[in-house]
Amino acid sequence: MLDIHRLRVFRSVVASGSVQGAAANLAYTPSAVSQQITALQRETGLALFERAGRGLRPTPAGVALAAEADALLARLGEAESRVADLRAGRTGRLSIAYFASAGAAWLPSAVRGISEAFPGVRLDLRLSETLPPAAEDRADLQIAVETDRFDPGPGFSAHRLCEDPYLAVLPRDHPRAGDASIDLPDLAAEPWIDSDVPDGPCRARLVEACHAAGFSPPFRLQAHDPSTAMAFVSAGMGVTVIPGLCSVLMPAGLTAIPVVRPAPVRTVTAVLRSASDGPPLRAALDAFLALATDRPLPHLAGAAMQALEPGDAVQGEVRAG
Repeated sequence: MLDIHRLRVFRSVVASGSVQGAAANLAYTPSAVSQQITALQRETGLALFERAGRGLRPTPAGVALAAEADALLARLGEAESRVADLRAGRTGRLSIAYFASAGAAWLPSAVRGISEAFPGVRLDLRLSETLPPAAEDRADLQIAVETDRFDPGPGFSAHRLCEDPYLAVLPRDHPRAGDASIDLPDLAAEPWIDSDVPDGPCRARLVEACHAAGFSPPFRLQAHDPSTAMAFVSAGMGVTVIPGLCSVLMPAGLTAIPVVRPAPVRTVTAVLRSASDGPPLRAALDAFLALATDRPLPHLAGAAMQALEPGDAVQGEVRAG
């Protein structure tokens, strides 16, 4: 039987690339680390390392064992967390997955409310930009952006939270920075900074709206995430168009203006695992529904909110969902 302690030492050597590095990270002596590796190689009957200059690199057998060790140590960590939960009186667990802007806008308030109402429930929070296709890889509740022909799948239910209109993010000294809204075609001549991965559903909504307005977005830079895109705007590299929730991440010195005529919109939905139904899960759904209803666009007020009239949204294929 493999010794767990030796596997941990082995993974540290793989990660550090040397016995000395692992010894420093583990607060062991190099001799103690070498003894553990020697014992593990004797235990497995495998040569796990080979010399690489002044360091070590894993052999093919070492690489394979490292992958198995990762999975084993992860499961052991989960078991240790479960034991800690039982010892502390936490008898339940609820997993929540979220994409970055929903996490920034909603997660702190939602988690605080769930924790106060159910102090015995352990919350497992996961950052996930897409809904995993395999049911076993999903959380009990996931905040997701609907894709075309969206289907939560068997064993799951979908609960729409909000329609999230897009905003143009401009420097405050931009000529249009004081406008209550901006028509999407008026941005056609601007240097654009992409704020999503090329195959992302949020980018698809934006590109479709631009095509409906008769132009293709003139992307100057591919930032692939809203925070980086807005940093480029701050540096004077152009403008970006983002879903409204993303503006909670907006740095100082920029302004966000609703995009209209046509207005790209993404649909944000909560996907729930039916087998996990219970008071904590229902409370979590209620918390996100309340946050989405009460503060769908917490960064906008006054004239900017009034600019988002229901008739401005492009219908059909341009809307998320």
